[in-house]
Amino acid sequence: MPIIEPENGSLTVFNLFNTTDSEKQKTLLDAMRGIIANANYPGWRSSTLHAGVARPCAANYIQWRSIDDLKERYDGENFKHNTVPYFTDLTTSVHLLKTEVVSVQTKDGGSLTEIGPDRDDFTVIVLMGCDPKHQSELVSMFEKPDSWMRQVPGYRSHSILRALDGDMVVNYAQWDDAASYEAFHTMPEEQRPAHDRQMRARGKSLLTSRESNTYGVVFSRSRQGDAS
Repeated sequence: MPIIEPENGSLTVFNLFNTTDSEKQKTLLDAMRGIIANANYPGWRSSTLHAGVARPCAANYIQWRSIDDLKERYDGENFKHNTVPYFTDLTTSVHLLKTEVVSVQTKDGGSLTEIGPDRDDFTVIVLMGCDPKHQSELVSMFEKPDSWMRQVPGYRSHSILRALDGDMVVNYAQWDDAASYEAFHTMPEEQRPAHDRQMRARGKSLLTSRESNTYGVVFSRSRQGDAS
């Protein structure tokens, strides 16, 4: 099962797909599952496929050895002339986001977390756009250990990733279920501790955009392991 941790040296890529309806989402997920099941590209380490819950979409969390390996894959003729046109027909948008893991916090205080369908996580991926000059400050705020979060009912983990292009910070969070996440997300500001209110206020002032969606992991495979 793939592991998120800052020290594993992987390039992390989010392939994010939006589509129009549940039928196209199913077709998209089936196609992605087939690609992951047969993946054997140089430098590829793992792929974890997520199905959108709040709206029809998909996310593939991919770990690569290096950016050169990623470039070799996407510069390939089969990818450019067959894979790209096929997914263009199925989707309304495709976003490839190159990142690196900065920090991980879990409910039990650990610094790494697993991702995979056997865990039954309710996953939230938050994309926070920013001016490159503010990325370091945002990362510094969000990567700080937060003992209060570990006490929030339903919280499992969150991982902070820095976009290599400098214009985004990603929060990949795991929860017990939708109800737990919604209770936290809609919690009145006055019920949050002072440090959390201050961080949220400062973060909002630095963001140029914010987009989030909820997912369930449906398939995962790594080079060393079998398909899940």
